[in-house]
Amino acid sequence: MVAETVYRDFVVPESGEGERIDLFLTQSCDGFSRTQIRAAVQNNGAEVDGRVCRPSLKLKQGQRIRFKVPPLPTDDTVPENISLDVLYEDDGLVVVNKPPGMVVHPARGHWTGTLTSALAYRFNSLSDVGGPTRPGIVHRLDRDTSGVIVIAKTNAVHNHLSQQFHDRTTEKEYFAITNAPIDRDRDVIDLPIGRHPYQRDKMAIRDGHVTSKPASTFYEVISRHGRYTQVRLVPKSGRTHQLRVHLAHLRTPILCDRLYGGHSEVTEALLKTGRRGGDEDPVVLDRQALHARKLTIINPQTGKPQTFEAPLPDDIQRVIGMLP
Repeated sequence: MVAETVYRDFVVPESGEGERIDLFLTQSCDGFSRTQIRAAVQNNGAEVDGRVCRPSLKLKQGQRIRFKVPPLPTDDTVPENISLDVLYEDDGLVVVNKPPGMVVHPARGHWTGTLTSALAYRFNSLSDVGGPTRPGIVHRLDRDTSGVIVIAKTNAVHNHLSQQFHDRTTEKEYFAITNAPIDRDRDVIDLPIGRHPYQRDKMAIRDGHVTSKPASTFYEVISRHGRYTQVRLVPKSGRTHQLRVHLAHLRTPILCDRLYGGHSEVTEALLKTGRRGGDEDPVVLDRQALHARKLTIINPQTGKPQTFEAPLPDDIQRVIGMLP
């Protein structure tokens, strides 16, 4: 049974002037963490004076907020009618161009609006190898990373694809914009990655630690734009946050990578002039500039290689158009 949608309405008091909407709603709604509230707002769950907003929106006294309260977590995937950009489909698999901001499968703070919910609504058959919360999921992309992801419809196809990822016979290519110039035209970053010593949501370069695993990334500069660099990335391994950690280690973090670059958004003035504008300076990008551009696999049913490509999303294209 689908839970009834619940809305709460607020009028911003004087004490809420200048406060971020995700913080305001966290303080106003008992029982939810700020992460859960932020995810709900990010998934178009809040309107201010009738307009959908971002979690970073700063409020003004007297504004009216309508908030769609997120449902309680569930152990099962709940189908949701969410639009999907399907790049390819056959009897055994589906290839999707995942949008930025979409979580692949349910997790703490992200129980709705996931890729698995969208898949469960659209497709009658998905593999169940990964369990009830991960139907069809063979590999994953970070929430704010867009691009190509392959989904298995049957368990046989799932196992075949999983073995390809395990054996590193798949070929993955990413596009990124860094927030610092990369000196070399091309190189290989070959450094082990493990859990961060004291921040549990981060990974780090760690040699010899019990959590460390080998990690290798080839990179090639596409073009340079002052402090910014467009770069092609080809990971030879598939560690958590690998590309983000490797580039941050070079002191060239991915643009708008909050976790590894220390900033979460970039404005038009900052891109064009290198200086921050005023309060009216529009935000151009509010997620890491990382896109899974290509994926090559062996189709388990035909035995032949197939390459799938996702075009650069609009937000990254806007950034490129403003680079000096």
